[in-house]
Amino acid sequence: MRPEKQYLVEEVNNHLNKSDYVYLANYDRITVEETAELRASLAELNAEFHVVKNSILGVATNARELPDVSEHLNGPTAIIVGGEDPSGVAKVIGEFFKKKEKVDLKVGILNDKMLDKAQIEVLAKLPGLESLRAQLLGLLNQPGTSLVRVLNAVPQSMVNVLQAKVRAENGE
Repeated sequence: MRPEKQYLVEEVNNHLNKSDYVYLANYDRITVEETAELRASLAELNAEFHVVKNSILGVATNARELPDVSEHLNGPTAIIVGGEDPSGVAKVIGEFFKKKEKVDLKVGILNDKMLDKAQIEVLAKLPGLESLRAQLLGLLNQPGTSLVRVLNAVPQSMVNVLQAKVRAENGE
């Protein structure tokens, strides 16, 4: 392989190293301003949008032993990588693509598994990483709270009985 192509493959590999997922998109008919808008939205989640050559991406995914994406490598292709929240990134690109009606998702790879467009849309509907963490924390916290309420019920009942007796003796 020529040094120029080897450099491009290494550059794509560096992009692919940034996360456990990659989304492939057809960026045909998107303007420079729209690309800048998408990149700014993705930057909030530490994700990146890069235009790549199909042949170079094919070589890079084969070298990394990722699922075969060759059937989706036609037309202009961009990759979206980076960040720790694949569902949040899927949500951002889904909303952007729906709003612009120009760009279309081709396919995605998450943890070495191929995702079709429908699966990426389902992933986009999942709550964000922070929301999932909060839900998990709530679930972990719930049994402890319930236990404290049960343990507190007996002394509280005793206090209520004593207060009622004091009121009865005082003629209230």
